[in-house]
Amino acid sequence: MRIATPSLFRNALLLAALVIAADQFTKWLVMFEIMNPPRVIPVIPYINIVMAWNTGVSFSMLQGTGPWLLSALALTVSIGLLIWLGRLTHRLPGYAVGFIVGGAVGNVIDRLRFGAVFDFIDFYVGDWHWPAFNLADSAIFVGVVLLLFDSLFHQPDRGKNSAGSEAP
Repeated sequence: MRIATPSLFRNALLLAALVIAADQFTKWLVMFEIMNPPRVIPVIPYINIVMAWNTGVSFSMLQGTGPWLLSALALTVSIGLLIWLGRLTHRLPGYAVGFIVGGAVGNVIDRLRFGAVFDFIDFYVGDWHWPAFNLADSAIFVGVVLLLFDSLFHQPDRGKNSAGSEAP
């Protein structure tokens, strides 16, 4: 089994820490400075800043489950990802894990502090609005896209059998 280089593991953790810090800073800035008083602030066509609280997970699913259970679930997944990170040898999936863990922990902090996740980015087209989201959600999305990209395009060993020849 291959083990991640210490620099890859360290850099992915640093990325996660940067995501957490940026997420918490932007939430503080919007919650206590920009949205005082609360209102809808148009930024550019198709994007507003709003105040929204999500007691569930993505797309407000699992509302009413409670912040402790959702936090425990997110932390368990994050620990699993960190264990996997310790075995990764390529940068792209390592950084993807950093984005996902940072986003997950950023939202866990909200759940434990407020009982819900603070969302403030409102993307819309006409009268249709995507569920409000935040920087942590965006980081999770970027991490998942990077993992998908890596799994589709950057695995040189894919399609080879154990002897190293191409599989039929």
